[in-house]
Amino acid sequence: MKLVCLSSFIMLFLLPGFTPADPIDDVANLIKQGNTKELAKLFASSVEITLMDEENIYSQTQATLILDKFFSKNKPKNIKLLHKVNSSANYRFGVFILTTDTGLYRVAFTLKDAGGKMSVIELRIENEKVK
Repeated sequence: MKLVCLSSFIMLFLLPGFTPADPIDDVANLIKQGNTKELAKLFASSVEITLMDEENIYSQTQATLILDKFFSKNKPKNIKLLHKVNSSANYRFGVFILTTDTGLYRVAFTLKDAGGKMSVIELRIENEKVK
């Protein structure tokens, strides 16, 4: 019986289209949607945020308010992967180009494993200089 269950479990991973969720892609999709409520659930207890030239460390609530303000002025339309580093089990890093109704922004974020859950510890949003 155990062999049947194990075989079924292994086959599930071999099915086309089945891939475990990538936390980098999850964060990118929430940014694309401008969904700060769900994004805040992925924040660490304190998050380093750089928005244009202003950099500071914020609580989850403060970070959510700052991103709400940004997304209310810059409605996200699309997001495109530029660079992804997921070779470490403890840290992940992603860089994306965010297209909004007001222009292009480079979004970079770092995730850290906190008790089996990947949490955003740093988020940078800057004007995209290269077009």
